Amino acid sequence: MDRHERLNALLDMVGQRDRIDVEATAAELDVSAATVRRDLQHLAERQLLTRTRGGAVASNVAYDLPLRHKAARNAPQKQRIAEAAAELVERGMVAGLNGGTTITEVGRAIATRQDLAERGESPALTVVTNALNIAGDLVVRHNIKTVVTGGVARQQSFELTGPLAVPVLEEITLDLVLLGVDAVDPVRGAYAHHEGEASINRLMVSRARHVAVVADSSKLGGYAFARICATSEVHTLVTDAEAEQSVLDAFAAEGLRVITA
Repeated sequence: MDRHERLNALLDMVGQRDRIDVEATAAELDVSAATVRRDLQHLAERQLLTRTRGGAVASNVAYDLPLRHKAARNAPQKQRIAEAAAELVERGMVAGLNGGTTITEVGRAIATRQDLAERGESPALTVVTNALNIAGDLVVRHNIKTVVTGGVARQQSFELTGPLAVPVLEEITLDLVLLGVDAVDPVRGAYAHHEGEASINRLMVSRARHVAVVADSSKLGGYAFARICATSEVHTLVTDAEAEQSVLDAFAAEGLRVITA
């Protein structure tokens, strides 16, 4: 287990249990107590938990983990998925990107595509996003026109949500939306943990000619609190090769094009 994985594990543990003990946690993670103390201090300095004598307790942060601490989860799969999803983008498109770690990687993959990097009289691509971190990555690219929705930023995902995000999306049409989700099921559809994110993502879907859900295999076959859209509204699923074939077949049976990376 590397450091990023340990940090994620520690945040999960303190979020679920409210309080953790250094010695017990070290035994559970099979690392030294000194390593756990250093990791807890690192997280405490970022105000993600509160150190106590002999352990740590939950702080007042929301334990939908902040995006930077989710980034290492399934990282190799997400990078492969991102590269495959980025290939769906064609020059001249208007593409919508929501937030999350996987779609952040998609944005980076799009930004570094050599065939889109050539200078021209107009941008090679227009990207509409409600994710502040993705907008920050793309705005420095001369070949990409970046459009950001309004809204109130969520600290956990950097996504803009709420009624202020609606007017921009209602006035545009997207050729393609690359949609990150917390869960997607061949029968139930695509889901997000947060209802505000689900609402804006649903509006993105409604404005798109083509909808591609981009999700690693751990998110397939489940559901979360708020539904984004029905499976019938999705055209393509991009996931990793570790996905169970029976699950992929179920999505294909619903009419989706399935891409594994």
